[in-house]
Amino acid sequence: MTAEQPLRDTRLRRAATSRLMYLAQQNSLTTDHIKTVAETFGVHPRSVRRWMDNAAQHNDRYTPQRPASFTLTQVMRDAVALFCGNIAAAYRDLCKRGHLGDDPVSYATFHRAVTTAYTPGFLAGLRGGEKERRKFDVHFTRDIGHRNQAWEADHVEASVWVNVNGHRRKPWITWFIDCASDAICGLSISAQTPSRENILLAIRAAVLRGGDHGPFGGSPGLVRVDRGKDFLSDTVETAFGILGVRVVDLPPRHPELKGTVEALNRAVKKMHFPGLPGFVHAPRTSRRTKKDLDESLLTYEAFIRSLLEWVHEWNHEHRIRTRDNRTPYELWHDDLTPIYDPDPEDLLFTLEVHPTHLTINSDGVHWGKRLYLAPYMQGRGGDKVVLRYMPRQERTVELFDAKDGTYLGPAVLQNAANPQERSAVRNAADREAGRLRTALDKAKRQREERFEGDTVPITPRPVSDMTQEQAAAILDGHRQDEHASEARPDLIPLPDPTNTWNNTQSPAESRPGSTDPLLPPLPDPTASWNPAPLPTPPEEPTDEPHD
Repeated sequence: MTAEQPLRDTRLRRAATSRLMYLAQQNSLTTDHIKTVAETFGVHPRSVRRWMDNAAQHNDRYTPQRPASFTLTQVMRDAVALFCGNIAAAYRDLCKRGHLGDDPVSYATFHRAVTTAYTPGFLAGLRGGEKERRKFDVHFTRDIGHRNQAWEADHVEASVWVNVNGHRRKPWITWFIDCASDAICGLSISAQTPSRENILLAIRAAVLRGGDHGPFGGSPGLVRVDRGKDFLSDTVETAFGILGVRVVDLPPRHPELKGTVEALNRAVKKMHFPGLPGFVHAPRTSRRTKKDLDESLLTYEAFIRSLLEWVHEWNHEHRIRTRDNRTPYELWHDDLTPIYDPDPEDLLFTLEVHPTHLTINSDGVHWGKRLYLAPYMQGRGGDKVVLRYMPRQERTVELFDAKDGTYLGPAVLQNAANPQERSAVRNAADREAGRLRTALDKAKRQREERFEGDTVPITPRPVSDMTQEQAAAILDGHRQDEHASEARPDLIPLPDPTNTWNNTQSPAESRPGSTDPLLPPLPDPTASWNPAPLPTPPEEPTDEPHD
């Protein structure tokens, strides 16, 4: 330690002085000891001797006297809070009102006293409130865990003005992120403040995998949410309960408890939104606050496409520095934890139910001014159905049979159907007509009487005539059925019991080499055991010639 950088820790000085005082009591203290301590602390040996003199005056314990320092009074503390942490303004006000005395301390002394009495976080809270104070807090970090062990969900408002049907609006995003891999499993976008419908749509998109949903998803172990009333609604709680997912309701004003999704919110605001037209926080060249009506904004559909592209880039190309520069896709793929994929048909609980039963008409199912068609409706005109739908996603609905609740399938909005969907409806009608023609032709052939071909003059014989063996087999089976139906259990009386029937003794145990029977002997037969035989029924007359 050099003289330019002295070691000023009082505790270390106390430890060194205690060692020197012990050596002095043992008559082992030398000048080299004092020089070594002085060089270590970067002071002169005389300073070390003064430390030892101080320790001798305080029972061999180094106790330096602190210099008199300026401390804040309650009036000064109130002035600092009154001016929202502005130390200079509080100092001027105290000087003007005379609360610093006739000979006030300097501003540097007052500033040092304030920064000593208050932490940086407290001063930031005086200036910007609780939100700014929390930036100086410290907190623990959770273990990473494995994929689908825990998800986090949140809403975030886009920092971009978007053209929604001619109106300037800022969309909202609801998404679920996996805490282990930082992969965005699913999301939903809304042109207004999100509600439980957006959460249900995001749940469906997050749980399903494959196709447009990507490899991320499955059923998580738990989901962490804040105290938003939409996340705590009965509908969302039921949806998670059916999947067996525990919902963890976090306390308010603790964003660090769901730091993964909070980091995602900050990332999309810094990485994606600044590059879009209509960025809210873009610097302006003037102080005008009037909206620029000529500003070119993204349409709602274009905003959704750009956000989905960014999500794909985040999942497959964004590398996380704290995770060995691996992408969320690599982290997800390298994790071998099994994934439970629920059946998509079991996720219909995420849909709202229409309160009344609807009818399949010739032009489809009427829901207000909307018409829905599907191939399976062919031939079902007049049937009652139950309609389930995703709010604000009216292009496709799900239909169920109103009688027994059987799932029929999806139905598409007639005006929004693509050529393939229209062709499927027409092809279903053609298949239904073909099946009907086949059934009618078969019935017609069965009604027409056909005869066998002959080579000699003979009475026409129908093709359906049976042989004698076939007729005898059918008649024999018919007689057996008749006898079985006419069977009477009381027709033949049971035999009278004998004395040996009441034998309550247990059978004798067999011994090795013994020939004794294991069970008692059977009783002797009685006369009732040999009933008279039944009379043989007379043979039925036949047309066969007799010999």
